[in-house]
Amino acid sequence: MTLYKAPLDDMRFALYDVLGAETVLGRLEGGEAHTRDLIDAVLDEAARFNEQVLAPLNASGDAEGCHYDKDTATVATPAGFKEAYRQYAEGGWAGLTAREAFGGQALPAVVGALTKEMIDSANLAWGIYPLLSHGATDALEHHGDDWQKDVFLKPLVEGRWTGTMCLTEPQAGSDLGLLKTRAEPNGDGSYRVTGTKIFISAGEHDFAENIVHLVLARLPDAPAGSRGISMLVVPKFKVGKDGAMGERNAVAAGAIEHKMGIKGSATCVMNFDEAEGWLIGPPHKGLTAMFTMMNAARLAVGIQGLAVSERALQNSLHYARERLQMRALSGPKLPDKPADPLTVHPDVRRMLLTQRAFVEGGRVLAAYAALQSDIEARAADTEERKTAGELLSFLIPIAKGLLTEAAQECTKEALQIFGGHGYIAEHGMEQFVRDARIITLYEGTTQIQALDLLGRKIMQLQGAGLKHFLGEISTFCQANQANDAVKAFVGPLAVAAKTWGDLTQAIAQSAQANPEELGAAAVDYLYFSGYVTLAYFWARSVLAAEGSRLSTERRQAKRDTAAFYFARILPRIHVHKAAIEAGVATLPDIL
Repeated sequence: MTLYKAPLDDMRFALYDVLGAETVLGRLEGGEAHTRDLIDAVLDEAARFNEQVLAPLNASGDAEGCHYDKDTATVATPAGFKEAYRQYAEGGWAGLTAREAFGGQALPAVVGALTKEMIDSANLAWGIYPLLSHGATDALEHHGDDWQKDVFLKPLVEGRWTGTMCLTEPQAGSDLGLLKTRAEPNGDGSYRVTGTKIFISAGEHDFAENIVHLVLARLPDAPAGSRGISMLVVPKFKVGKDGAMGERNAVAAGAIEHKMGIKGSATCVMNFDEAEGWLIGPPHKGLTAMFTMMNAARLAVGIQGLAVSERALQNSLHYARERLQMRALSGPKLPDKPADPLTVHPDVRRMLLTQRAFVEGGRVLAAYAALQSDIEARAADTEERKTAGELLSFLIPIAKGLLTEAAQECTKEALQIFGGHGYIAEHGMEQFVRDARIITLYEGTTQIQALDLLGRKIMQLQGAGLKHFLGEISTFCQANQANDAVKAFVGPLAVAAKTWGDLTQAIAQSAQANPEELGAAAVDYLYFSGYVTLAYFWARSVLAAEGSRLSTERRQAKRDTAAFYFARILPRIHVHKAAIEAGVATLPDIL
């Protein structure tokens, strides 16, 4: 079994020392209850559950996979998964951040983010089952009718029911304007939903007594394209407005996908055959509700990238310290041993530092984004809430795009450190590589994140979030330009941030002449943005480490990793800038 130890010390460093979350949360609505003692107790218990319950099921769940019964159209999850979910629900984890009005504990989103990281490090495939329930809860809370909230939210929050997002169809991948699923009115407020959805995570399983599907469909009078999409709630078992659960609805899994990774997660083809559903929100406005789900899910998938990178790092670091192979180029370091450990080799250290730089910097990014969610929801000042919302919206595609792409690099480097032993199943590295591969694809590919960042968050919204973020970086750099603790990082960060702003303006000007320039620049722009974003959080981490409770060794490790990041990873922005400036002219038609 691969190692997993929840990185509580670094989580607390990111939360309290770098981000000052104790102070931030304390001044928000309900913040008086969110004390450090409470949050630490929650994180401690989350660590216990994930280390002892979920982590041991990771390899066995991958080896066994899910089982589909064609005769009953049901799915059995791997051994131990159902029991783990029972403990999860009974422990109150399903409603950790949900509102108390619906039976939740109303803890901050940033605590939920750190807890989710532990879940996904312990068992990425298992963690997908509750992930979609959170998205369904958000959509129903923000867009559902009062009776829908009363009926659906409490069992979802309690974990007795689970939720899904049913978007994709065989002919309509990311282009939802092409979807064909239809919803016809019954005359009593309900609808008959008919169509086929594919790639539906947790569409069918044995965890819960009911599964609540949120389905995108077209009403009979729907306009063409994405403007004609509505969202409906379609439960596996019919539910009355009084909350009573009735007969089986006409929705069933037609198959489960045989996948490269996350084999313990049931990815289903879902068939709706005049299934009873209820409209969520106004007709033809389903995309609004969908994006409520999607934004929460995209940040959650970014955290998945962080999580699998963390576990890969833990195992490759342990192996590199223990494995004896060859001698250091400068001479034996352990002359009494037959060889030196892998860590004496510079390129092994490069691979380990690359992982650490993405993991520890990415953790601050994910926690920062989640903290903006808390500020947006609970701050007393309207302007502060607005700013936090714009920052969060801007950072979501960066967090999703960069952290999932970084996971490809981190798991690859971890496998490389193991050498041939990494390629076989015994050590678990090949599972991390396979599991991580999907996260750049679902909830929007990296290109879709990049187009969202550049096309929508920058162009359509006039870069509101970018302006806030660059302003924050500028304030940090000005305040610390003479601070010996971070002076070495402040100068390069200030230059990179200015280049970011200038590059954004240059792309906007090019796009006015030719809109295709946006598509040509988008992915490189996302990487550029992500690398500068992590540089900012690494500079803040070095500053925070100086006055923290970290040991002398850990403080030096933070400084060393930051120096590595600035010297060897941040310079990648120059390659991406050059690619952006090359323009769409270098991308000719493929004949």
